[in-house]
Amino acid sequence: MRLPLMKPDSLTEEQKPLYADMRAGIEKNFKGFATIDEDGALLGPWNPWLHEPQFGGPIWELTKALSFSTSLPKPVREIAILVTGAHFHSAYEIYAHVIAAEQRGLADDTLATIVAGQRPSDLPRDQAIAYDIASALVNGGVLPALSYKQAVEAFGQHGAAELIYLVGLYCMVSVTLNGFDVPVPEAERS
Repeated sequence: MRLPLMKPDSLTEEQKPLYADMRAGIEKNFKGFATIDEDGALLGPWNPWLHEPQFGGPIWELTKALSFSTSLPKPVREIAILVTGAHFHSAYEIYAHVIAAEQRGLADDTLATIVAGQRPSDLPRDQAIAYDIASALVNGGVLPALSYKQAVEAFGQHGAAELIYLVGLYCMVSVTLNGFDVPVPEAERS
């Protein structure tokens, strides 16, 4: 990892309120995977964001907007996030969101196929649409009109926009994790 973990007692005055807000949001909403170490340091993308609060603060605000009061079904969200993480080979993102997807009832075979960069053949329609949208977006170019139309029909205009923004956010999360070489927590590797 390229950045040291930031312990709460080492934070600057600028970092302290961001840390407090991130920690509260993490503890309430991101469960089942390692997010905070025994010293109170934030893991995953939160540590790099905390190092640079002028960038990390706005990214955290976007994360909250796209994570805490959402209209998309949770399995749909996890499909889109995992397609994105798999595209970028983002280890922590894949680790965390496989656990989150399992908590939302997605089958291990489905998850393994997505993490391998392939589309499962038995996805329910809404999850298949999420897979197709995320795959098209991370592979570049304009989202095909038919894919966009399907997303609007399945999720409404607001839900389709949320899905697009969600993929964009997790592209940023993946780039953050990869750019700073954020690993899967040591205790979780097996």
